[in-house]
Amino acid sequence: MSRPGSIGTQPGPERELLTTDLPGAPQQALAELMAGNRRFVTDTLRHPNQNAGRRAAVAAEQHPFAVIVGCSDSRLAAEIIFDRGLGDLFVVRTAGHTIGPEVLGSVEYAVSVLRTPLVVVLGHDSCGAVQAARAALATGTSPGGHLRAVVDAVVPSLRRAQAAGVDELDQIVDIHIAQTVTAMLDSSTTLAAEVAAGRCAVVGMSYRLAAGEVRAVAAEPADLAAIAAPAA
Repeated sequence: MSRPGSIGTQPGPERELLTTDLPGAPQQALAELMAGNRRFVTDTLRHPNQNAGRRAAVAAEQHPFAVIVGCSDSRLAAEIIFDRGLGDLFVVRTAGHTIGPEVLGSVEYAVSVLRTPLVVVLGHDSCGAVQAARAALATGTSPGGHLRAVVDAVVPSLRRAQAAGVDELDQIVDIHIAQTVTAMLDSSTTLAAEVAAGRCAVVGMSYRLAAGEVRAVAAEPADLAAIAAPAA
């Protein structure tokens, strides 16, 4: 069971909310995510905050401790791989974790209104969106329909990888995750201000589909990456 007062406990009148108002909240939120992922990897799941009492407790309001901007891949369900429950995570998903005004607006809502102290960009190995963008660059063609918007959003990361001499798919995925972190901070003055004030952090993570574990590939501030290092 989670220790009294931790964010893993069932909610009660004395439950401490992990928000931007709490010193060290970004670090604590990231540590909580990593602990949940270790439980998932080792098959020691707790399934916190997934009962009727929790459902009733969060019906009137929510205080998620992390925003997950993740790929839409069906194997990347954030609440499962981080072993969390109702009201814990504010999840925004698009193919290839591409970002646009609606995604950025959702993140800003979580950070500024819900006072969520951590934003995670969650990608994964063998990403289909990255593969599609690489194929488009190689052939000089783009897919039709709205799928083209996804490919076009990933192409800058491919060009960055090419400039760095990187050709291995999963290394390109890491570059794309890091590029998404940078793009979010460059595009959202609200998010950048919260990070600069120390009230929020942004971490880019890559998920291994077979192993089930996440690892940090980018972080702002940079020292948070150590918290998201794989367990020895």
